[in-house]
Amino acid sequence: MMSADSDLTADALGLRMVTVEVEQHASHAGWDQPSRLFALVPTTELAAAEPELAAELGLSDGFSDPYTPVEQELDNHGQSLEEMLATIMWPPEVAGALAVVERIVLPPEAEDTVPDDGDLAASYVAQHDRREDVRIVVGVLRTGEAHCVIRLRSHDSEDALIHGPDVVPALVEALRETLDTDKDMM
Repeated sequence: MMSADSDLTADALGLRMVTVEVEQHASHAGWDQPSRLFALVPTTELAAAEPELAAELGLSDGFSDPYTPVEQELDNHGQSLEEMLATIMWPPEVAGALAVVERIVLPPEAEDTVPDDGDLAASYVAQHDRREDVRIVVGVLRTGEAHCVIRLRSHDSEDALIHGPDVVPALVEALRETLDTDKDMM
C-alpha cells in the first residue's frame, strides 16, 4: 500500500516535514503562545553560507531536512500576524515562509450569531461553550507548494493533527504574498 507522501514532490515533502517539525516545536512550548514567523532557507545553501552555524545545528551531515526554519523577531506594535504579513517581502534567498498562530474557532452554525463589533465579538467567542482553541502552522514555498497543520487543544496529540495544503486558505495566501517579487510595496 502506497503512502500519501509518495505522491508528493521533493519540495512538497520537504515543506511538509519542516511544517510538522515547527508545529512539534511550538507544541513543546505549550498553549497560549504568541504568533511566530519563520523564513525557510534551503539547508544546503545555509550550510554553504554559514558552515560554523550549520555544524552547530548538525546540518552538515548530509542527512538534514531540505529547509531550515529561521525564526524572525516579531515587533508587531499591536498588529496581528496577518496584518504584519501585508508589509513583509522576503529576499530571493528565502525559499519559503512559515507562520504559527493560535486562534479560537467556532462551529460554522455559530458564526452567524457573532456580533459585528470587534470587542463584543471577542468576548462572545471567548465565552462560547463550543469554542475550540487551535494552533495553526502554515508553510508555503516560492515554487507554489503549501502545507497546513492544525492541532486542536481538545485533541492535543501527534496522531490527531489535521494536515492539508489548503486547510487555512487565507493564511496560505497571505504568506504567498510575502514571497511575491512583483508585490507593490508602499
